[in-house]
Amino acid sequence: SRLCVKFKMSDRSLFAMLLRAPWWVSFVVAAMVGMLGRLFFPADMVVFGLLAGFPFAVIGCIAAVRQWRAPSAAMVESTMQAIGAMSWKEFSGVMEEALRRDGFLVKPLQGGVADFVAAKVGTHALVSCKRWKAAKPGVEQLRELAAAVQAHEDAREGVFVTIGEVSSNAQEFAAANRIQILQGPVLAQLLKGIVVIAKPAR
Repeated sequence: SRLCVKFKMSDRSLFAMLLRAPWWVSFVVAAMVGMLGRLFFPADMVVFGLLAGFPFAVIGCIAAVRQWRAPSAAMVESTMQAIGAMSWKEFSGVMEEALRRDGFLVKPLQGGVADFVAAKVGTHALVSCKRWKAAKPGVEQLRELAAAVQAHEDAREGVFVTIGEVSSNAQEFAAANRIQILQGPVLAQLLKGIVVIAKPAR
């Protein structure tokens, strides 16, 4: 999935850190765990020791696929520039299209901090896009979204869309209040093929 609001794995868990690391790191960990299992398990159970590294190999495969599909730095920059030049009507349109393409049922909202309700199996989120151009969104904007999520009957989490630079305090607040900050490569991947990026002049 391009939009990862349904995944609530802790950012500090070992698997989450391995997913962010280069893909080959997970395979190194898998090999090390397998060797340790071979050393410490009895001879008649050595296969179980070797299999202990299997989950890390799976993480390595997932990381490899994600990193292979990840947009280049040039594409991310071009996408951010393109959506930064859009009007609200244009940007809300491409966000709604991207969410629908990603498998979400999307309901536009009028007024308030949230602009869409995005729902699919395992995920029911309030998406806030209207302040996407804010240069340095802070805790106050995220606090408003968190309050809206809490007040909504069905919402489980919030998604804050931005091309700006989010402060560390805001990032910490988001992590503690079920808010995903959608920006940079993840946002570019979500909008891939929908936002038209101008080709550089030759």
